[in-house]
Amino acid sequence: MAFPPQFLEELRTRLALSDVVGKRLRLIRAGREYKAPCPFHNEKSPSFYVNDQKGFFHCFGCGAHGDIIGFVMRHDNLAFPEAVEALAGEAGLPVPRATEEDKQRYERRKTLHDLVEQAARWFEQQLYAPAGRAGLEYFQRRGLDTDGMARFRLGFAPGDSGALRSQLLKQGFSEEDMVTAGLLKRPDDGRTPYSFFRNRVIFPVTDRRGRVVAFGGRILEGDGPKYVNTADTPLFHKGTLLYGLSRARQAAADGKPVIVAEGYMDVIALVRAGFEGAVAPLGTALTETQVQELWKLIPDAEKVPFLCFDGDNAGRRAAWRAVERILPHLAPGHSARVAFLPEGEDPDSLIRLHGPRAMQEVLGEAIPLSEAVWRMETEGKPTDTPESKAAVKAALDSRVGQIADRDVQVFYRTEMRRRVDEAFAPPPRQRNERGPWVPGGQWQGGGRFGQQTRRHTPGLPGLRTAPPPGHRRRNPGNLAAARERVLLAVIINHPELFDELGESLGMLPFPDRELEELRQAVIGLLAERRENDSGLDAASLCRHLSSAGYDTIVRSLLSESTYVHAGFARPDASSLDAKRGWWPTWHHLHHRQVMADLREAEAALARDNSEANFARVVALQQEVIRSGMGMTDDEDLDDA
Repeated sequence: MAFPPQFLEELRTRLALSDVVGKRLRLIRAGREYKAPCPFHNEKSPSFYVNDQKGFFHCFGCGAHGDIIGFVMRHDNLAFPEAVEALAGEAGLPVPRATEEDKQRYERRKTLHDLVEQAARWFEQQLYAPAGRAGLEYFQRRGLDTDGMARFRLGFAPGDSGALRSQLLKQGFSEEDMVTAGLLKRPDDGRTPYSFFRNRVIFPVTDRRGRVVAFGGRILEGDGPKYVNTADTPLFHKGTLLYGLSRARQAAADGKPVIVAEGYMDVIALVRAGFEGAVAPLGTALTETQVQELWKLIPDAEKVPFLCFDGDNAGRRAAWRAVERILPHLAPGHSARVAFLPEGEDPDSLIRLHGPRAMQEVLGEAIPLSEAVWRMETEGKPTDTPESKAAVKAALDSRVGQIADRDVQVFYRTEMRRRVDEAFAPPPRQRNERGPWVPGGQWQGGGRFGQQTRRHTPGLPGLRTAPPPGHRRRNPGNLAAARERVLLAVIINHPELFDELGESLGMLPFPDRELEELRQAVIGLLAERRENDSGLDAASLCRHLSSAGYDTIVRSLLSESTYVHAGFARPDASSLDAKRGWWPTWHHLHHRQVMADLREAEAALARDNSEANFARVVALQQEVIRSGMGMTDDEDLDDA
């Protein structure tokens, strides 16, 4: 069975060899490679090596060697077509069938790859020719020596508009292919095509495998845009690639940070300073496809790419545009941090003046996306009236509403609500400016203007400020923690209820640190599987939690001490019984949280008897009533 060559190429690019091998062998990192005992012959010490950057495996013991398809064929004992179809399933690619047109298209791409590679070599040679002296001096002024220029394959396009065409024609390439590859531009009047890049220093752009597919050019003198880039071609789509991508893939695999800079020279400066995970968009703002590519680079879910921008107003605008692109695609483990350089500096100038440590400090001060969203909607905005404050809150709600992942959106809404409450709370009043707040809604003492101020809070049934005489109160902390354990036990034992209960669980952070970490882990695992349309049963979920280091707390949680007062949480309870028991338990904890919010609001009202603070108290009192309605009467409601 024949497969289109470009499909096989995409398959090898889409899947990391170490990921495929790692599902079948236990790999150990060895520098830039991975090693393991060879699966093809008996040995005790590992001599089997996997290299993602080069895309092959090799055993120094038995000589086994090959690419990702060859490994699956040999290890899984599959024929070539079966191995390809198995890998296509892992990559999520439909398996096409080769046609004559596919074969011709592949041969054409091979020709274009050869053509662009020869052009890159010619540009490199021109940098050291008399015509390239201006380019050579430019790079030297930017701190690059000969080795540095060779490392990044920098070049120069002379002003002669026919020189590149003549050279490539001598090597047997066609004029039409030069136009297709973006090297020549054909005039509208049909005259001879001329060089697209003229009198510019040249930055070769490589694909994921390190092959040159396009160029960027910076003008040195004369009219024209400062930078131009190859237009989209059969080899290159500028919205999908990043400058420095092939090098960054290996750097990210080695645990180095992925940094998105704004330009070619910024990437070069960062890489030379040891930040080899540096990349840059290609003449456009960061695209959604490029964002997804960044997340693919980083194997560790706890690490995120850094979006690095100049510290001026233009840099901030670029940062906010990038955040706008990323926000809809946030998911558990998929985020970013935003780093701003000092005013007037870019990575190149900062590193040349102050060294790599200064750049590391910039990364250390990077802000999370939630902080970036807050700054986007608050910096420079008026907040001196209730209407302007409401406008900021509405803008934040709208921005957060763009997040597609429901669980991430819930956490963002909680975070933004907290920030709004803190930012818009009035400053504390001077002591004795007002008297204390007493039951009945009256202030004792002088008001703001030396007059007595009185406000009545509508009587709301069910709000008790003290337990009735003779009441023996339970320990509220222990009771709340027990309820938190019950909620988690229900979800772990009945993960099929997550679609219905997950959002409510996400709204209810737990004070206990261990339980809170477990809650987030459970939500993250089940949300990820829901997005991938592949659910987890209780046993699989427990195995995942155990492998993530939660074995002890899960075993403690799923024990008789939890079930003794909550039989509905047991694994053998029906889903209906589990759900019926879950909601009253959740309402108790939610009621506790709302009561805490009410106490904070009453304290704010005591400091400032404003309309806004009064309205918040009333709203929370009503919310307390609503939350209390969801609770059963078999437990004490005063534990909040």
